[in-house]
Amino acid sequence: MKIVFLYTELAGYTITCLKQVIKDYPDVGLHVFRWPVNKEAPFDFDFEGIQIYNKQELSREELFAKVAKINPECIVISGWIDKDYTAIAKAYKQKIPVVLTIDNHWRGNLKQIAASKLSRFLIRNKFNKAWVPGEIQAKFARKLGFTEEDIFKGFYSADTELFARYGDSVSSAKHENFPKIFLYVGRYVEHKGIFDIWKAFVELQEELSNDWELWSVGTGDQWEERIEHPQIKHLGFVQPTDFQEIIDQTSVYLLPSHFEPWGVSLHEFVAAGYPVIVSDQVGSAEAFCEEELNGYTFSAGSVAEIKKAMKKMMDLPQDRFNEMANHSRTLSLQITPEKWAETLIKIANGTN
Repeated sequence: MKIVFLYTELAGYTITCLKQVIKDYPDVGLHVFRWPVNKEAPFDFDFEGIQIYNKQELSREELFAKVAKINPECIVISGWIDKDYTAIAKAYKQKIPVVLTIDNHWRGNLKQIAASKLSRFLIRNKFNKAWVPGEIQAKFARKLGFTEEDIFKGFYSADTELFARYGDSVSSAKHENFPKIFLYVGRYVEHKGIFDIWKAFVELQEELSNDWELWSVGTGDQWEERIEHPQIKHLGFVQPTDFQEIIDQTSVYLLPSHFEPWGVSLHEFVAAGYPVIVSDQVGSAEAFCEEELNGYTFSAGSVAEIKKAMKKMMDLPQDRFNEMANHSRTLSLQITPEKWAETLIKIANGTN
């Protein structure tokens, strides 16, 4: 079986899932067309076993020719923004499973309402399946006219084995004395909510005597505007394979985005056994944050609510921290690369 992926931006966790397919289904050949790497997330990729094509080097005619030569049994396409990709979708929709992947939330705005009304002519004439991260995206897929039988969930998965291994290596130490360090991993841009957590943390330092720190990992357009403070560390971009030292020394994960379609990093750090503080605009919170059981949610953009959640974490006794950490690990197993690979093969085979 040969499966073609027409991708915009690739991430390391996607490669992990693709490699899981190769491991579990060695007769499957994977062919991935991709856009250039995002400079704000410069992941190093290991593509062993996967055929990679740089889309920017191909005309539409060349793209069609390469896909025709591959002769795939299934095509998976990230969104409908690339018109060359959607042209491929339309050409193959009546022959094989052609899968639309989307991470949009249904928000009921004019653009989405128009898309739902015109879906028969713009989307459903090109795609016959939809693969989404979770229920919040499945609602959008239904609005676009996909039936329950044609909607599959679990499209985004963290490298759960890697992050569980990171967490397991220090779990016994953390269960004795958890580090008093919050952790943020993501881009340095305002809509990620990073300025909110910095402000909340600084205010807490001024109001309360405490020895907590906040470590921030990432880069982005607003790096130069970062807030400097003796108890805030800025570590720059770190490859996922280099996180062991950071995970050894931190204990509570923050994801404060003003809007996050999904948020795989939340999945990564619950797999590593972190209690979490997450905004109510993060899609993956539906799966990986259960209030009071493994974390706290807050209204996106609310510094006051972030401070309240941080204070709750600061006041956690060791046994409650341990309970939250264990519950995070349990939640992380809802979606895994193994389940992702299984879903892909089900779609390609036309089974549910």
